[in-house]
Amino acid sequence: MSVFTALVDDAGLFPPTSLHMDEALSRNERDLAKGGDVLTHRFLCPASRIDRLRGIAYRPRRIGLIVDTVKMPDFGDLPVDFVEMRLPPDSSVEELVTGAGLPGHVRLFAEVTPTPRKMAIEVPGGVGLKVRCGGASPEAFPPVEHLGQFIKFCVEHDIPFKATAGLHHAVRHFDPTLGVDRHGFLNLVLAVCEAVEGRDPAPVLRATDVGHLVRLARDVPEDTAKRARRLLVSYGSCSTSTPLDDLRTLGLIEEET
Repeated sequence: MSVFTALVDDAGLFPPTSLHMDEALSRNERDLAKGGDVLTHRFLCPASRIDRLRGIAYRPRRIGLIVDTVKMPDFGDLPVDFVEMRLPPDSSVEELVTGAGLPGHVRLFAEVTPTPRKMAIEVPGGVGLKVRCGGASPEAFPPVEHLGQFIKFCVEHDIPFKATAGLHHAVRHFDPTLGVDRHGFLNLVLAVCEAVEGRDPAPVLRATDVGHLVRLARDVPEDTAKRARRLLVSYGSCSTSTPLDDLRTLGLIEEET
């Protein structure tokens, strides 16, 4: 498999794109019709907007529910396969799972904050973690060392995880508007591959040499790619075209015919 297969979830409702529901669903429908291997076509929807989604005839093939409400909404009529929730301070993942009360076919991802120290949380089987890679302020971008520790923890404990926010382009780059280095989604994928092979993921997370990163991506062994992508489930992108454009420009996926 390619390390980029089923990598990108559709976060069109979220900043900075922030599409209206009808626009976001129309884009999701167009993307699905086009096909392609990189997009998951999973539509990420806040729980607070689920009724608006129900008011539109088109249904995404799959839905990731982002819980931003006090109470979990009823979603039994929708094709929800992932539910993403923040882990409250002084709460365990087990408590979050119990409180969520999800059906067996729906996987919970608990959002945690990466730290410079080795993480010490218990994650029940079948549950994943979620990491935020950016946001609207410089403080929302985790340092390389923190993100690297999170990746190592997930690899060492065989915990699947999702990523969200800030991964606007393939390669790490400086954002002059926020005055911060943005993590690249290619860096993230390759960092997981590095950790799978027993190496420190931090150097690849920090890398900005495009040629070096492209060579690494082309040389990922099949077994490494499979395990890395079993762990890195996907990441949410408010744009579904930019990741494809970046990968085509780098020559890592084929041009559309």
